[in-house]
Amino acid sequence: MKRIVMISVGILLALLFLPVLLAQFRSQERRELIGLRLKDVDYRNVSFLNREQDLNLAGMLFVPDGDGPFPGAVIIHGSGPSFRDNRWYLTLAEYLRKSGIAVLLPDKRGCEESEGDWTVASFEDLAGDTLAALDFLNRQKEVPIAYAGVVGMSQGGIIAPLVASRGRDLAFVVNVVGGSVPIHQSLIYEENHNIRQIGVLPGFSNLIAYPAAWSLIYARQKEFWDAVGNFDPLPYWRELDVPSLVLYGEEDTNVPSNKSARLLRNLENPFITVMIYPGSGHALESPEGEGKSIFREEALAETAEFINKAGKLD
Repeated sequence: MKRIVMISVGILLALLFLPVLLAQFRSQERRELIGLRLKDVDYRNVSFLNREQDLNLAGMLFVPDGDGPFPGAVIIHGSGPSFRDNRWYLTLAEYLRKSGIAVLLPDKRGCEESEGDWTVASFEDLAGDTLAALDFLNRQKEVPIAYAGVVGMSQGGIIAPLVASRGRDLAFVVNVVGGSVPIHQSLIYEENHNIRQIGVLPGFSNLIAYPAAWSLIYARQKEFWDAVGNFDPLPYWRELDVPSLVLYGEEDTNVPSNKSARLLRNLENPFITVMIYPGSGHALESPEGEGKSIFREEALAETAEFINKAGKLD
């Protein structure tokens, strides 16, 4: 009996760790994606105030050629700190600028030139920063703005409908790969895929994902998760009444994109358009064998076209 138990344990350990070892030794060519750098773009440094919390915030304003007035877009950052030399954001901002859209790319609170601390900020706090950026964009006199909206990137896409619920005269919302499920669910989904990517088999990875997520929520990143709680963006999407575009990558391993798309479509909200791009992951990058852009051309073009039409759709 003891021998059978030992053999069973050995088989179980082999099933768990052998794929991990094979994954570590398997040579995989990592694809280098192409995007713009800070040195490749022109922008104006701007500063503005979140009056509710008395925070001095800053950012980069991308101004289109011509006299305007222009559509305006404020980008909402994803999770973690923000850096001005982020190729994903810069590629989008410059594409929109060349498409005749003025873009304000703020520094997240506590990052670059902005005051504050994002690590203890709630989504309501970050929504307040975005509203302050929108107010600045609409009020400044140097660049004429016809109408303005928000483009939420990743976690910023979760915050975007919250901004819309609090903002007045918002012309549009774009959600770039932000999930529509409670964020704890997204965390477990992401941890599961992170564990699978090191070679753990799907069944085992799912079991490990729960304690891994638990350690983040209650130990390693407790302040952050205490601040954002189990935020559920779906009720805000249900009440949304401005033209909205949601873009997902079908191969996303950070956000449950297919489930998120299904939940949004099931709302049957006529203001929401959902698109899923096959072959793309969380960055909406070009599919394998179809280029190396960090932000695929079709998604960039769809976003620019939507924003340019939003003033007529509203």
